[in-house]
Amino acid sequence: MEKVSLKIIAKELGVSAATVSLVLNGKNKNGRVSDEMSKKIIDKASELHYIPNSLAKGLKMGHSKSIGLIVADISNVFFGTLALHIQNYAEKEGYTVIIGNTNEKLEEMEKIISFLSSRQVDGLIITPAEGSEVLIDSIFKSKKPLVLVDRCFPELNVPSVLINNYEVCYRSTKQLIDQGYKNMAFITYRQDQFHTNERKRGFIEAMYNNGLYDPHYVKEVSYQCLEKDMDKAISQLLKSEKKVDTIFFATNTISIAGVKSLLKHGISIQKDIQVMCFDETDAINLFPFRVPFIKQPIEEMAKKALELLIVQIEKKDVETHKFFLEAELFI
Repeated sequence: MEKVSLKIIAKELGVSAATVSLVLNGKNKNGRVSDEMSKKIIDKASELHYIPNSLAKGLKMGHSKSIGLIVADISNVFFGTLALHIQNYAEKEGYTVIIGNTNEKLEEMEKIISFLSSRQVDGLIITPAEGSEVLIDSIFKSKKPLVLVDRCFPELNVPSVLINNYEVCYRSTKQLIDQGYKNMAFITYRQDQFHTNERKRGFIEAMYNNGLYDPHYVKEVSYQCLEKDMDKAISQLLKSEKKVDTIFFATNTISIAGVKSLLKHGISIQKDIQVMCFDETDAINLFPFRVPFIKQPIEEMAKKALELLIVQIEKKDVETHKFFLEAELFI
């Protein structure tokens, strides 16, 4: 089916494409086109199901009114919820969001950025993949509006929206210690990412400052082989000389895999072993036991990230601060 253009509408009515454009773009304010002809143009456009080329229109105005959102794992409830809120707030501001998913792979992130550049998006909101410092620095130095969310690179002065991962993990670990838990384990991803490193640091320092730290109780799992690595980590912890009484899972995907593995090993959760995790998920809410969790202010993070991006796009004003929002512990 042939795409309906301004030229086709103009040919149908025997007028110029410029006349049709004037009417359909709402620029016939001085009455250069008669009311009768304006009505005919609008009616013909409706009859032919004309769809404006918003990209071309936006580019003539210097922007596409679209932004790119790149997340690490769209199947993760955290990133799915973040994307939903960013899209909702963007629509209120007249922007369309194009979402890309990296699956924690740098090469996928590079492909998505290349695609979004070809679509001439006005700016990017990114949860960066491991090892993408050079790529992020290059984008920012090119003056492309850019905001990092959930993750950052401390050495780069790129606008970022984060939570204080160290502080909330330290505080949460200390609260469990105060409740009488002593043999606590921590399971995180095997990666060099600032946010996960900070979560691990918060746990370790809380344990160390209370004379309870044992490096054998800190385990790492691979994102690509999560279930296999989790079963191995849980088996090792269950065979530890000192009986583990608590496991702190560093992300919600890790926590779901961890709970599944514990149940597979016949562990009665919250009776044999207490668990705590990052982020609330519907899966955890279905468990017949209460799971303490750290709740991130996802909607606030989405709103702040979009605000920072739009300021760069529309006002050409860049704030190179890292904005830290408060997370809450729910027992």
